Amino acid sequence: MTAPTLDAEPACPGPVLGLTPLDDTPIPNLRAERRAFDAIPRETWDRLAAQNPWSTPFSAWAFHRAWWDAYGDNAHDETLVVCGEGASAEPMAIVPLMHRHEVEPTDAATRTTIRHTDDLGLTAVAPTAKAILFGASYHSDYATVLGDPAILPAVARAVAAYVAAPVGDAWDVVDLRRLRCQDPAGNQLARALGERGLGELTVEREDVCPVVTFPQGVDIEGYLSTLGKKERHEIRRKVRRAEAIGEVRLTDSTDPQADLELFIDLHQKRWGEKGLFPSTKGGDQSRVLVRRLFELFGTDGPFKLTILSVGDRRIGAGLHFETGSDLLYYNAGIDPDARDLSPGVLMIHAYVARALERGIRRMDFLRGDESYKYEWGAVDEPIQRVLLRRDG
Repeated sequence: MTAPTLDAEPACPGPVLGLTPLDDTPIPNLRAERRAFDAIPRETWDRLAAQNPWSTPFSAWAFHRAWWDAYGDNAHDETLVVCGEGASAEPMAIVPLMHRHEVEPTDAATRTTIRHTDDLGLTAVAPTAKAILFGASYHSDYATVLGDPAILPAVARAVAAYVAAPVGDAWDVVDLRRLRCQDPAGNQLARALGERGLGELTVEREDVCPVVTFPQGVDIEGYLSTLGKKERHEIRRKVRRAEAIGEVRLTDSTDPQADLELFIDLHQKRWGEKGLFPSTKGGDQSRVLVRRLFELFGTDGPFKLTILSVGDRRIGAGLHFETGSDLLYYNAGIDPDARDLSPGVLMIHAYVARALERGIRRMDFLRGDESYKYEWGAVDEPIQRVLLRRDG
Protein backbone atom coordinates (compact mmCIF):
# COMPACT_ATOMS: atom_id res chain seq x y z
CA MET A 1 0.00 0.00 0.00
CA THR A 2 1.30 3.47 -0.90
CA ALA A 3 1.25 5.83 2.08
CA PRO A 4 -0.54 9.15 1.55
CA THR A 5 1.66 12.20 1.05
CA LEU A 6 2.10 14.26 4.22
CA ASP A 7 3.67 17.39 2.70
CA ALA A 8 0.32 19.06 2.09
CA GLU A 9 -1.92 20.43 4.81
CA PRO A 10 -3.64 17.49 6.56
CA ALA A 11 -6.98 16.74 4.97
CA CYS A 12 -8.87 16.27 8.21
CA PRO A 13 -8.15 16.10 11.93
CA GLY A 14 -7.29 12.71 13.38
CA PRO A 15 -5.59 9.72 11.76
CA VAL A 16 -4.11 10.04 8.30
CA LEU A 17 -6.80 9.01 5.87
CA GLY A 18 -6.16 5.80 4.01
CA LEU A 19 -4.34 4.22 6.94
CA THR A 20 -7.25 3.79 9.35
CA PRO A 21 -7.62 0.06 9.99
CA LEU A 22 -10.77 -1.66 8.86
CA ASP A 23 -12.69 -3.52 11.51
CA ASP A 24 -13.15 -7.28 11.51
CA THR A 25 -16.59 -7.22 9.90
CA PRO A 26 -16.67 -9.61 6.95
CA ILE A 27 -16.62 -7.72 3.65
CA PRO A 28 -19.04 -9.05 1.02
CA ASN A 29 -17.88 -9.56 -2.53
CA LEU A 30 -19.25 -6.76 -4.66
CA ARG A 31 -18.45 -5.74 -8.20
CA ALA A 32 -18.52 -2.33 -9.83
CA GLU A 33 -19.66 -2.01 -13.40
CA ARG A 34 -19.86 1.00 -15.63
CA ARG A 35 -23.43 1.89 -16.46
CA ALA A 36 -24.74 4.88 -18.40
CA PHE A 37 -26.26 7.55 -16.23
CA ASP A 38 -29.28 7.57 -18.56
CA ALA A 39 -29.88 3.87 -17.80
CA ILE A 40 -30.25 4.35 -14.05
CA PRO A 41 -33.82 5.09 -12.90
CA ARG A 42 -34.28 8.21 -10.85
CA GLU A 43 -36.02 6.20 -8.15
CA THR A 44 -33.02 3.87 -7.78
CA TRP A 45 -30.56 6.76 -7.67
CA ASP A 46 -32.44 8.77 -5.06
CA ARG A 47 -33.25 5.70 -2.95
CA LEU A 48 -29.56 4.90 -2.62
CA ALA A 49 -28.67 8.54 -2.02
CA ALA A 50 -31.18 8.65 0.83
CA GLN A 51 -29.42 5.72 2.54
CA ASN A 52 -26.28 7.79 3.07
CA PRO A 53 -26.62 10.49 5.77
CA TRP A 54 -23.78 12.42 4.10
CA SER A 55 -25.76 12.91 0.92
CA THR A 56 -26.78 16.47 0.09
CA PRO A 57 -28.87 17.95 -2.72
CA PHE A 58 -25.68 17.74 -4.81
CA SER A 59 -26.07 13.94 -4.64
CA ALA A 60 -29.60 13.98 -6.01
CA TRP A 61 -30.44 12.55 -9.41
CA ALA A 62 -31.92 15.94 -10.37
CA PHE A 63 -28.60 17.71 -9.83
CA HIS A 64 -26.63 15.18 -11.88
CA ARG A 65 -29.26 15.04 -14.64
CA ALA A 66 -29.19 18.84 -14.89
CA TRP A 67 -25.38 18.84 -14.97
CA TRP A 68 -25.14 16.29 -17.74
CA ASP A 69 -27.81 18.14 -19.73
CA ALA A 70 -25.78 21.34 -19.45
CA TYR A 71 -22.19 20.09 -19.54
CA GLY A 72 -22.34 16.77 -21.34
CA ASP A 73 -19.94 18.12 -23.98
CA ASN A 74 -17.30 18.77 -21.33
CA ALA A 75 -16.91 15.28 -19.83
CA HIS A 76 -17.55 11.57 -20.38
CA ASP A 77 -19.81 9.37 -18.30
CA GLU A 78 -18.05 6.92 -15.97
CA THR A 79 -20.95 6.21 -13.58
CA LEU A 80 -20.38 3.04 -11.57
CA VAL A 81 -23.10 0.78 -10.21
CA VAL A 82 -21.99 -1.60 -7.45
CA CYS A 83 -23.84 -4.91 -7.26
CA GLY A 84 -23.61 -8.29 -5.64
CA GLU A 85 -22.89 -11.50 -7.51
CA GLY A 86 -25.06 -12.36 -10.49
CA ALA A 87 -25.82 -10.56 -13.72
CA SER A 88 -29.28 -9.43 -12.57
CA ALA A 89 -28.28 -8.29 -9.09
CA GLU A 90 -29.89 -5.07 -7.89
CA PRO A 91 -27.63 -2.04 -7.41
CA MET A 92 -26.41 -1.72 -3.83
CA ALA A 93 -24.50 1.51 -4.38
CA ILE A 94 -23.79 4.11 -7.03
CA VAL A 95 -20.52 5.99 -7.44
CA PRO A 96 -21.18 9.01 -9.67
CA LEU A 97 -18.02 9.39 -11.75
CA MET A 98 -16.94 11.00 -14.99
CA HIS A 99 -13.68 11.19 -16.89
CA ARG A 100 -12.04 14.00 -18.82
CA HIS A 101 -8.68 15.67 -19.07
CA GLU A 102 -7.77 17.57 -15.94
CA VAL A 103 -7.97 20.71 -18.08
CA GLU A 104 -9.83 20.41 -21.38
CA PRO A 105 -8.72 22.58 -24.31
CA THR A 106 -12.20 24.13 -24.37
CA ASP A 107 -12.24 25.06 -20.67
CA ALA A 108 -11.15 28.64 -21.30
CA ALA A 109 -14.18 29.18 -23.53
CA THR A 110 -16.68 27.29 -21.41
CA ARG A 111 -15.34 28.29 -17.97
CA THR A 112 -15.42 24.76 -16.57
CA THR A 113 -12.25 25.05 -14.54
CA ILE A 114 -12.46 23.25 -11.22
CA ARG A 115 -12.57 26.49 -9.24
CA HIS A 116 -12.58 30.21 -10.01
CA THR A 117 -10.17 31.43 -7.33
CA ASP A 118 -6.53 31.78 -6.47
CA ASP A 119 -4.35 28.69 -6.39
CA LEU A 120 -5.25 26.61 -3.35
CA GLY A 121 -1.82 25.01 -3.13
CA LEU A 122 -3.04 21.54 -4.07
CA THR A 123 -0.87 18.81 -5.56
CA ALA A 124 -0.43 19.68 -9.20
CA VAL A 125 -1.60 17.41 -12.00
CA ALA A 126 -0.67 17.85 -15.65
CA PRO A 127 -3.48 19.56 -17.54
CA THR A 128 -3.35 16.86 -20.21
CA ALA A 129 -3.79 14.03 -17.69
CA LYS A 130 -6.86 11.90 -18.17
CA ALA A 131 -8.67 12.13 -14.86
CA ILE A 132 -11.45 10.17 -13.23
CA LEU A 133 -13.47 12.58 -11.09
CA PHE A 134 -16.76 12.64 -9.26
CA GLY A 135 -19.58 13.51 -11.63
CA ALA A 136 -20.65 17.16 -11.70
CA SER A 137 -17.80 18.06 -9.34
CA TYR A 138 -17.11 21.25 -11.27
CA HIS A 139 -20.40 22.71 -10.03
CA SER A 140 -21.18 20.76 -6.86
CA ASP A 141 -19.69 21.51 -3.46
CA TYR A 142 -20.01 18.05 -1.91
CA ALA A 143 -19.65 14.53 -3.30
CA THR A 144 -20.04 11.07 -1.83
CA VAL A 145 -20.93 7.46 -2.56
CA LEU A 146 -24.65 6.66 -2.78
CA GLY A 147 -25.69 3.75 -0.62
CA ASP A 148 -25.64 2.35 2.88
CA PRO A 149 -22.41 3.39 4.70
CA ALA A 150 -22.31 -0.05 6.31
CA ILE A 151 -21.12 -1.58 3.04
CA LEU A 152 -18.66 1.21 2.18
CA PRO A 153 -15.54 -1.00 2.62
CA ALA A 154 -16.89 -3.43 0.04
CA VAL A 155 -18.02 -0.66 -2.28
CA ALA A 156 -14.64 1.06 -2.08
CA ARG A 157 -12.82 -2.19 -2.87
CA ALA A 158 -15.13 -2.78 -5.83
CA VAL A 159 -14.32 0.71 -7.11
CA ALA A 160 -10.59 0.09 -6.66
CA ALA A 161 -10.87 -3.20 -8.54
CA TYR A 162 -12.63 -1.40 -11.39
CA VAL A 163 -9.93 1.25 -11.51
CA ALA A 164 -7.22 -1.42 -11.48
CA ALA A 165 -8.75 -3.40 -14.35
CA PRO A 166 -7.70 -2.62 -17.93
CA VAL A 167 -11.13 -1.31 -18.88
CA GLY A 168 -11.35 1.20 -21.71
CA ASP A 169 -8.76 3.95 -22.16
CA ALA A 170 -5.98 4.24 -19.61
CA TRP A 171 -6.36 6.86 -16.88
CA ASP A 172 -3.57 8.99 -15.52
CA VAL A 173 -5.11 10.15 -12.24
CA VAL A 174 -8.09 9.41 -10.04
CA ASP A 175 -8.92 12.84 -8.62
CA LEU A 176 -11.80 12.57 -6.16
CA ARG A 177 -12.79 15.88 -4.60
CA ARG A 178 -15.53 17.42 -2.47
CA LEU A 179 -15.37 14.70 0.21
CA ARG A 180 -16.44 15.91 3.64
CA CYS A 181 -14.15 15.04 6.51
CA GLN A 182 -16.84 13.32 8.56
CA ASP A 183 -18.00 11.25 5.59
CA PRO A 184 -16.35 7.79 5.80
CA ALA A 185 -16.39 7.52 1.99
CA GLY A 186 -13.10 9.42 1.72
CA ASN A 187 -11.35 7.17 4.21
CA GLN A 188 -12.57 3.96 2.59
CA LEU A 189 -11.83 5.03 -0.97
CA ALA A 190 -8.33 6.15 -0.01
CA ARG A 191 -7.59 2.86 1.74
CA ALA A 192 -8.99 0.69 -1.04
CA LEU A 193 -7.12 2.57 -3.77
CA GLY A 194 -3.92 2.50 -1.71
CA GLU A 195 -4.17 -1.27 -1.19
CA ARG A 196 -3.99 -1.78 -4.95
CA GLY A 197 -0.52 -0.22 -5.22
CA LEU A 198 -1.38 1.46 -8.50
CA GLY A 199 0.62 4.62 -7.90
CA GLU A 200 1.19 7.51 -5.54
CA LEU A 201 -1.71 8.27 -3.23
CA THR A 202 -2.22 11.76 -1.83
CA VAL A 203 -4.94 12.74 0.64
CA GLU A 204 -5.07 16.47 1.23
CA ARG A 205 -7.34 19.27 2.27
CA GLU A 206 -9.00 20.62 -0.83
CA ASP A 207 -10.87 23.60 0.54
CA VAL A 208 -13.11 24.69 3.39
CA CYS A 209 -16.84 25.21 3.66
CA PRO A 210 -17.64 27.80 6.37
CA VAL A 211 -20.78 26.72 8.26
CA VAL A 212 -22.89 28.48 10.88
CA THR A 213 -24.48 26.17 13.46
CA PHE A 214 -27.32 27.96 15.20
CA PRO A 215 -27.98 27.65 18.92
CA GLN A 216 -31.36 26.19 19.73
CA GLY A 217 -34.23 28.47 20.65
CA VAL A 218 -32.87 31.81 19.39
CA ASP A 219 -34.36 34.31 16.95
CA ILE A 220 -32.38 36.63 14.69
CA GLU A 221 -31.69 39.14 17.45
CA GLY A 222 -30.68 36.39 19.81
CA TYR A 223 -28.29 35.01 17.24
CA LEU A 224 -26.74 38.40 16.49
CA SER A 225 -26.01 38.76 20.18
CA THR A 226 -23.69 35.73 19.92
CA LEU A 227 -21.47 37.48 17.37
CA GLY A 228 -18.57 39.79 18.09
CA LYS A 229 -19.43 43.31 19.17
CA LYS A 230 -18.11 44.92 15.99
CA GLU A 231 -19.86 42.44 13.70
CA ARG A 232 -23.27 42.65 15.31
CA HIS A 233 -23.08 46.45 15.52
CA GLU A 234 -22.32 46.75 11.80
CA ILE A 235 -25.04 44.27 10.81
CA ARG A 236 -27.69 46.00 12.91
CA ARG A 237 -26.65 49.44 11.67
CA LYS A 238 -26.92 48.42 8.02
CA VAL A 239 -30.26 46.69 8.52
CA ARG A 240 -31.71 49.73 10.31
CA ARG A 241 -30.46 52.03 7.56
CA ALA A 242 -32.23 49.94 4.90
CA GLU A 243 -35.42 49.63 6.97
CA ALA A 244 -35.57 53.42 7.21
CA ILE A 245 -35.94 53.50 3.41
CA GLY A 246 -38.48 50.70 3.01
CA GLU A 247 -39.53 47.23 4.12
CA VAL A 248 -36.77 44.65 3.68
CA ARG A 249 -38.13 41.40 2.25
CA LEU A 250 -36.63 38.12 1.07
CA THR A 251 -39.27 36.21 -0.88
CA ASP A 252 -39.25 32.92 -2.74
CA SER A 253 -39.88 33.29 -6.44
CA THR A 254 -43.14 31.67 -7.49
CA ASP A 255 -41.88 31.51 -11.08
CA PRO A 256 -38.12 30.90 -10.92
CA GLN A 257 -37.84 30.24 -14.64
CA ALA A 258 -39.07 33.76 -15.36
CA ASP A 259 -37.21 35.40 -12.48
CA LEU A 260 -33.96 33.71 -13.44
CA GLU A 261 -33.36 36.58 -15.87
CA LEU A 262 -33.42 38.98 -12.91
CA PHE A 263 -30.86 36.83 -11.12
CA ILE A 264 -28.65 36.70 -14.21
CA ASP A 265 -28.89 40.45 -14.70
CA LEU A 266 -27.90 41.14 -11.08
CA HIS A 267 -25.15 38.53 -11.18
CA GLN A 268 -23.66 40.04 -14.32
CA LYS A 269 -23.85 43.54 -12.85
CA ARG A 270 -21.78 42.29 -9.94
CA TRP A 271 -19.37 39.89 -11.64
CA GLY A 272 -19.51 40.57 -15.38
CA GLU A 273 -17.55 38.12 -17.51
CA LYS A 274 -16.03 36.62 -14.37
CA GLY A 275 -19.43 35.34 -13.22
CA LEU A 276 -21.57 32.35 -14.07
CA PHE A 277 -23.23 33.70 -17.18
CA PRO A 278 -20.64 35.28 -19.53
CA SER A 279 -21.48 35.83 -23.17
CA THR A 280 -19.89 32.53 -24.17
CA LYS A 281 -20.86 28.92 -24.67
CA GLY A 282 -20.08 28.45 -20.99
CA GLY A 283 -22.62 31.13 -20.09
CA ASP A 284 -25.23 29.30 -22.16
CA GLN A 285 -24.36 26.07 -20.36
CA SER A 286 -24.77 27.79 -16.99
CA ARG A 287 -28.24 28.91 -17.99
CA VAL A 288 -29.16 25.36 -18.98
CA LEU A 289 -27.87 24.02 -15.65
CA VAL A 290 -29.90 26.40 -13.50
CA ARG A 291 -33.07 26.11 -15.59
CA ARG A 292 -32.88 22.33 -15.50
CA LEU A 293 -32.34 22.39 -11.74
CA PHE A 294 -35.62 24.26 -11.34
CA GLU A 295 -37.41 21.93 -13.73
CA LEU A 296 -36.11 18.70 -12.23
CA PHE A 297 -36.28 19.54 -8.51
CA GLY A 298 -39.73 21.06 -9.03
CA THR A 299 -41.48 23.93 -7.26
CA ASP A 300 -41.64 22.00 -3.98
CA GLY A 301 -38.04 20.84 -4.15
CA PRO A 302 -34.99 22.06 -2.25
CA PHE A 303 -33.63 24.39 -4.97
CA LYS A 304 -34.93 27.93 -4.50
CA LEU A 305 -34.58 31.36 -6.07
CA THR A 306 -35.16 34.23 -3.66
CA ILE A 307 -35.51 37.94 -4.34
CA LEU A 308 -34.31 40.65 -1.96
CA SER A 309 -36.30 43.89 -1.98
CA VAL A 310 -36.11 47.16 -0.10
CA GLY A 311 -39.43 48.88 -0.52
CA ASP A 312 -40.32 48.51 -4.21
CA ARG A 313 -36.72 48.10 -5.31
CA ARG A 314 -35.32 44.64 -6.06
CA ILE A 315 -31.63 44.77 -5.20
CA GLY A 316 -30.57 41.15 -4.94
CA ALA A 317 -31.39 37.56 -5.83
CA GLY A 318 -30.05 34.31 -4.45
CA LEU A 319 -29.93 30.63 -5.27
CA HIS A 320 -29.92 28.20 -2.38
CA PHE A 321 -30.82 24.66 -1.35
CA GLU A 322 -33.02 24.18 1.66
CA THR A 323 -33.48 20.90 3.50
CA GLY A 324 -35.11 20.23 6.83
CA SER A 325 -31.85 20.84 8.67
CA ASP A 326 -29.61 22.88 6.35
CA LEU A 327 -29.70 25.99 4.21
CA LEU A 328 -26.95 25.83 1.57
CA TYR A 329 -26.07 29.25 0.15
CA TYR A 330 -25.19 28.48 -3.47
CA ASN A 331 -24.89 31.80 -5.27
CA ALA A 332 -26.18 35.36 -5.34
CA GLY A 333 -26.38 38.43 -7.53
CA ILE A 334 -26.65 41.91 -6.13
CA ASP A 335 -27.14 45.33 -7.65
CA PRO A 336 -23.87 47.27 -7.32
CA ASP A 337 -25.85 50.49 -7.73
CA ALA A 338 -27.49 49.67 -4.38
CA ARG A 339 -24.23 49.35 -2.46
CA ASP A 340 -25.38 52.13 -0.13
CA LEU A 341 -28.03 49.67 1.11
CA SER A 342 -25.47 46.89 1.76
CA PRO A 343 -27.47 44.25 -0.16
CA GLY A 344 -25.02 41.45 0.70
CA VAL A 345 -25.47 42.00 4.43
CA LEU A 346 -29.25 42.35 4.06
CA MET A 347 -29.46 39.10 2.12
CA ILE A 348 -27.51 37.04 4.65
CA HIS A 349 -29.44 38.65 7.52
CA ALA A 350 -32.70 37.64 5.85
CA TYR A 351 -31.46 34.12 5.18
CA VAL A 352 -30.39 33.69 8.80
CA ALA A 353 -33.74 34.99 10.04
CA ARG A 354 -35.56 32.58 7.70
CA ALA A 355 -33.46 29.63 8.85
CA LEU A 356 -34.13 30.37 12.52
CA GLU A 357 -37.86 30.81 11.94
CA ARG A 358 -38.02 27.44 10.18
CA GLY A 359 -35.98 25.52 12.73
CA ILE A 360 -33.02 25.02 10.37
CA ARG A 361 -29.89 24.25 12.38
CA ARG A 362 -27.12 25.04 9.91
CA MET A 363 -26.37 27.65 7.27
CA ASP A 364 -23.69 26.32 4.96
CA PHE A 365 -21.83 28.93 2.91
CA LEU A 366 -20.25 26.16 0.82
CA ARG A 367 -16.76 26.32 -0.68
CA GLY A 368 -14.47 29.25 -0.16
CA ASP A 369 -13.02 31.22 2.73
CA GLU A 370 -14.37 34.66 1.78
CA SER A 371 -14.15 36.98 4.76
CA TYR A 372 -17.83 37.93 4.90
CA LYS A 373 -18.78 34.38 5.90
CA TYR A 374 -16.88 34.60 9.17
CA GLU A 375 -18.61 37.84 10.13
CA TRP A 376 -21.69 35.66 10.67
CA GLY A 377 -19.91 33.23 12.98
CA ALA A 378 -19.15 30.56 10.39
CA VAL A 379 -16.61 27.85 11.27
CA ASP A 380 -14.57 26.03 8.64
CA GLU A 381 -15.55 22.46 7.78
CA PRO A 382 -12.79 21.11 5.50
CA ILE A 383 -13.37 19.04 2.42
CA GLN A 384 -10.69 16.72 1.14
CA ARG A 385 -9.22 15.37 -2.02
CA VAL A 386 -8.16 11.77 -2.68
CA LEU A 387 -5.65 11.78 -5.54
CA LEU A 388 -4.10 8.68 -7.07
CA ARG A 389 -1.42 9.22 -9.73
CA ARG A 390 -0.67 6.13 -11.79
CA ASP A 391 2.88 4.82 -11.68
CA GLY A 392 4.71 5.62 -14.86
